[in-house]
Amino acid sequence: MLDPRDVFAANVRRLREERGLTQEQLADAADLHLDHISKIENRLREPKVRTISKLAKGLEVSAGPLFDPIEDR
Repeated sequence: MLDPRDVFAANVRRLREERGLTQEQLADAADLHLDHISKIENRLREPKVRTISKLAKGLEVSAGPLFDPIEDR
């Protein structure tokens, strides 16, 4: 079973890239610092609930897809 942090990080990166966003653009859309986005995607920071909500808003998804299993891909 994959670590939920790995799943979350992979989904944030995948969704950001699918939308053609840079980390900086996502940071602006989510009202977060660029460094925060980078650390989340590189599994150096575990996001809190408020950050998850901001990321979902910035990616224009509900929070659920950020936790979708990645083994099916």
